[in-house]
Amino acid sequence: MARQADSPLSWGEFELIDRIFAPLAHGFSGAFDLKDDVAVLEPRAGHELVLKTDSTIEGVHFLSGDPPETVARKALRRALSDIAAKGATPAAYLLAVALPASISIAWIEKFAEGLRGDQAWFRVALAGGETNRTPGALTITVMAVGWVPSGRLLRRNGAKAGDHVWVTGTVGDAGAGLSLLKKEAALEDIAARDRLVERFRVPEPRMEFGKALGGVANAAIDVSDGLIADLDHLVEASGIRVEIDLDRVPISPELRALWGHNAGMRAVSAGDDYEIAFTAPASAVDEIAAAASRTRTPVTCIGSVIDGSAGVRVLDSFGCELELPRKGYRHF
Repeated sequence: MARQADSPLSWGEFELIDRIFAPLAHGFSGAFDLKDDVAVLEPRAGHELVLKTDSTIEGVHFLSGDPPETVARKALRRALSDIAAKGATPAAYLLAVALPASISIAWIEKFAEGLRGDQAWFRVALAGGETNRTPGALTITVMAVGWVPSGRLLRRNGAKAGDHVWVTGTVGDAGAGLSLLKKEAALEDIAARDRLVERFRVPEPRMEFGKALGGVANAAIDVSDGLIADLDHLVEASGIRVEIDLDRVPISPELRALWGHNAGMRAVSAGDDYEIAFTAPASAVDEIAAAASRTRTPVTCIGSVIDGSAGVRVLDSFGCELELPRKGYRHF
């Protein structure tokens, strides 16, 4: 991370808010131009309020050399991905930043540019937050606020025996991008390398597809810790068992070029994908295909829900269970 002498903290907290963050609240009247202690969000008839908080920490979720624009976008998109997986529409977000004294004003300005671009793309605004100094790692906490039609929230606990298991996009790319940035792996194809690194730095929350799943899916979860780890959370909440066909798990050509025949096994336990894994009745295939087409979202059926004690089994092409060295990322 670029460190310069012109620390934004030398401006003082309120100058930092006025010059950097207040412009991000323009257009959202309930933010009061960030000149009050709270924000106000008008109730929306026939909807429930959805809240999600995520902290994005230097050295954990991004690397010190990552561009400030991508750090900002990842911090916001991580929270929005959970909103998407609930079938909700984002409305605003709150931002708390803990800034090391050595970070530069130029870095913060570029960070704000990243937020500004994503605010326009996802049609959200900054509603408020907090700025602090820290002697430790740069930490960015985002609380995303959204709306979902009453009774349409997609939870983890609705999966039923006979459901199909689906996942959007491809899995494992972000984990591969991180391994490239940490020089644990290498790719001669620069375009392929850049694609994997971009997947780590800037996830793509499936906002429109998530909304389309309301009334179609029985259960859904944002894939952040790894496909198997997050499906494990879903089956535990639902009290059912899931079987995943490893050969059907969507893997990108770039990932196969990097990890070869081990790509599938490594991909299902890699984190930071920010895709949506969900279950839906077998009869919903056509509705899912239509939603995928309408929102231009790749989606793949990768397994099924069966009766039995909670758990996830990963099967090879012969139907034999595979032993995974790890399920995914562990926070503790």
